[in-house]
Amino acid sequence: MKKRKLTAALLAAFCLTAAGCAGLPAERTEPFDGAGQKQEVSGAASGTEKFPEEDGSLSETYDFLEEGSGYALKFLTDAEKVWYRDMERILGGFGTEENLSEEALEAGLDEEDLDRIFQCVMNDHPELFYVEGYSYTKYTKSGQDDAILSVEFSGRYSVDPETAARRAEEIRGAAGEILAGIDAGADQYEKVKYVYDTLIRRTDYALEAEDNQNIYSVFVNRRSVCQGYAKATQYLLNRLGVECALVLGTVQTGEGHAWNLVNVDGSYYYVDTTWGDASYRKEESEGADAGAMPEINYDYLNVTTDELLRTHTPQEGQQLPLCTDTAANYYVREGALFTDYDTAQMEALFEKALAQGREDVTIKCADGECYREICDALIEGQEIFDYLPDGGESVAYTRNDEQRSLTFWVTNE
Repeated sequence: MKKRKLTAALLAAFCLTAAGCAGLPAERTEPFDGAGQKQEVSGAASGTEKFPEEDGSLSETYDFLEEGSGYALKFLTDAEKVWYRDMERILGGFGTEENLSEEALEAGLDEEDLDRIFQCVMNDHPELFYVEGYSYTKYTKSGQDDAILSVEFSGRYSVDPETAARRAEEIRGAAGEILAGIDAGADQYEKVKYVYDTLIRRTDYALEAEDNQNIYSVFVNRRSVCQGYAKATQYLLNRLGVECALVLGTVQTGEGHAWNLVNVDGSYYYVDTTWGDASYRKEESEGADAGAMPEINYDYLNVTTDELLRTHTPQEGQQLPLCTDTAANYYVREGALFTDYDTAQMEALFEKALAQGREDVTIKCADGECYREICDALIEGQEIFDYLPDGGESVAYTRNDEQRSLTFWVTNE
């Protein structure tokens, strides 16, 4: 009889102990420090002018702005939308010292609204990868500090316009190569899964990665942290016509994190591409080589609010829907969600993996009772070997008790 070997590769807290993503905009004083840059100048408001260069020619005009989903935009008032569009134009054109529309001032906006609107622009536009903050100057009537005549807005940029233009072309080229690989008839679920899979396979999680708060780190350097992953996911899905928004918050460890909200066939779901990447999970395995683990974890591909809140906490102030639909959840779509230990369903799932040339299978249980039943059968009772082609391979596994999921893969030991 051939010897069977079942090895546990249980990660400590399964992803939750890995170092989080530092430097989320809502938590940064640098570079997102517009309020700290405030200048108050009394006097008449000046108009916006274009100054010639030394040779007499006008400065070059830049336009980096692309069409986004506008998710954050749609929750703003009409007056706020005016300044949102102003900021889009200014930041997309590498602008500085340009007046925001007086129309919004007349409607009651003031400098206290700037940061929130700026964040909405940045959350909607991952292509503004070179923007690291803003500053403004408030002009008031002499002796009347409350009477604002105008607000002059300037973007703060991490690189010069020429470098940004070159990097934008590199980003578009890399994104184009990725999008060229998707099936022309893919439905919205397949588009989301394709982007999720592809970014994970192309990118390594690395806290020390350069430009790790923006999409250049993902598309060109292929090393990033959570905000890079989330913005790259947003950038690609928006190009594919799938509404995708950036969500900021924290995880159970208290660390800042970023993920996405997607709209699939009219229903909203949460997606966390970072937590889907095995390189994010630290090498804290027990008895198995973490490097041999499957590249992709699907526990956070199209999940509900209830599932998300077990481990994630969205930042206050974000307008987020209650996500309850499960039709586009990975485990539901792939036939890997179990309500009880159905041996026929389990056999079909392993046969499907074999037909696709995969050596790993992940299952999810609908409730705790089902999870305990399947763990007892497949692990304690070693029935996992009944579903393998020759019934006698060496198998490793991980278990995520928080999400009630199990992943098995064949090893060469």
